[in-house]
Amino acid sequence: MLLAVSLVLKAFAAALLVRIGWLDFTTQKIANRDVLLLLFLGVGSLQLISVATGSWWDMGLSALASLALLIGLFPFWSLGKVGAGDVKLMAVTPILVGSSSLFLFSLLLLFFALVTALLVKNPFLLPEGAFRVYVQHFDRKGVVPFGVPISAAAICTAAFQIAYSLDAMAGSPL
Repeated sequence: MLLAVSLVLKAFAAALLVRIGWLDFTTQKIANRDVLLLLFLGVGSLQLISVATGSWWDMGLSALASLALLIGLFPFWSLGKVGAGDVKLMAVTPILVGSSSLFLFSLLLLFFALVTALLVKNPFLLPEGAFRVYVQHFDRKGVVPFGVPISAAAICTAAFQIAYSLDAMAGSPL
């Protein structure tokens, strides 16, 4: 039962990540309220998993990874290279995905960040229309909505975790 509630919290977090990604794409802003709600959903999910497994190791490692990212990205924010919302969102994601899925999240983040950078720097790869004009606007201003690849990577990681857990609960080997 605890695992099922944890999966529901992950599904709510994925929906919130869609909102965060869209708002970052359209306004280049990530609200503190959304990041805080994401943190609470991640902590709740990790706590339920920790109680179910009887081990708090995953929660501790996630908190350490979160702190390391916050400290590591702070200088980039202070130099103006990364937005504060991106730093906060990035710091919350280890708690959301858990330490056991950080490698998958990192690979997905690398992929989505490369795709985002490619599209921002080469908007001619996109079809004509408003989307292309909007991406050209990003190129002229020199901004990249980094919350979009962070959100996409976290959503894909959460989807993998949900699918894996549902498969394990059904009893079939993955």
